[in-house]
Amino acid sequence: MSELKAFTSANHPTRRWRKIKDRLIETVLLLAACSSVFVTLGIVYILVSESLPFFETVSFKEFLTGREWTPMFAEAKFGIRPLVAGTFMATFIAVCVAIPLGTIVSAYLSEYLKPRAREALKPILELLAAVPSVVYGYFALLFVTPMLQKIMPNLGGFSVLSAGIVMGIMIIPYVSSLSEDAMRSVPAHLREASAALGSTKFQTTLRVVIPSAFSGISSAYVLGISRALGETMVVAIAAGMQPNLTLDPSEPAATITAFIVQVSLGDLPHGSIGYQSIYVAGLTLLVLTLIFNILGMWIKSQIQEKE
Repeated sequence: MSELKAFTSANHPTRRWRKIKDRLIETVLLLAACSSVFVTLGIVYILVSESLPFFETVSFKEFLTGREWTPMFAEAKFGIRPLVAGTFMATFIAVCVAIPLGTIVSAYLSEYLKPRAREALKPILELLAAVPSVVYGYFALLFVTPMLQKIMPNLGGFSVLSAGIVMGIMIIPYVSSLSEDAMRSVPAHLREASAALGSTKFQTTLRVVIPSAFSGISSAYVLGISRALGETMVVAIAAGMQPNLTLDPSEPAATITAFIVQVSLGDLPHGSIGYQSIYVAGLTLLVLTLIFNILGMWIKSQIQEKE
């Protein structure tokens, strides 16, 4: 009994060593959790600190309302609207492709396929996310664009339409994988209750499973939109990198990420206003992504409250 009391005492060497190990593990886990926060703060600091000298030369009003973006020309213009328009147009096309197809694929994987077939097919689908984006870019330029030109003879060699379609194909695994996980987490008794009321499998999927899992599905949509906003190589290769203020998807255009790639090639001297425009464009993209994430979190919270 005395030995048991000694072991359970806080001063026992074994217990002290266990406490030290527990605190060490807690510290390591805390540092790992905080590392992403520190990295994000570091990125924000770099973007803001490098963007401030830009706005000492270019007014904030001109930056937001200008219709031309030509930082590498002799008479440079710094209106971000063409890049924002190109980014939104490519993202909208990608979302129109990825969300319907991704949702259909996830519903098929979750509700129609047998478990053994699902476990074999899902990794094959997720391999699309492992293909390098530069491969998707040349796929858009050399396959999708010529195919679209047969339907639209006036379509040029570079277009936002081709880049957006391939971006949509590229982000299908992000949407379908997360959506399928959300659908599979729906309790089985809801499906059984729907079937007991005479609903078909399609009706159960459409009216029971998808609404019940929509908070998770909406998170997949937000991830897909954020992935499309940040895509670089597909739009840099297939969209033409021409900063045109247009809403016509058949015309070439430039996105924020494509411009960053273009300027980062080394054509502008370090410290020039054209070079500083890289950081301003990156900060703009960060703000847009943050807005979409906040909007997605708000929509998710509203849906969860209704549930």
